[in-house]
Amino acid sequence: MARKKSAAAQEGSGLARAIRQCVDSGKVEFGTNTGVKKALLGGAKMVVLSSNCPKETTQDVLRFSKLSGIPAVVFEGTSLELGTVAGRPHPIAVLTVIDAGNSGIMEFAK
Repeated sequence: MARKKSAAAQEGSGLARAIRQCVDSGKVEFGTNTGVKKALLGGAKMVVLSSNCPKETTQDVLRFSKLSGIPAVVFEGTSLELGTVAGRPHPIAVLTVIDAGNSGIMEFAK
């Protein structure tokens, strides 16, 4: 039986690659509390949410980022896949981009 590729593997040339480049060459912060705070107060260029981020957190981040004019993007993979793409050994529900570095992640801003 053939196994399906994960969402992170399917997006290898798109958002996942841009996230990895941003982590390597830019400045990012991980965590729900940081993401909510940066979305509310500004200071971020973009917020990336995993697809399985808790509903309340997703609503808060999306609402605050809209008020602050910060783009928010939902990564199609789970928090574990987002952690893997970011090169971390743990799940990441919210990734906050402070400086995009050499990545093209800002092209995914809506």
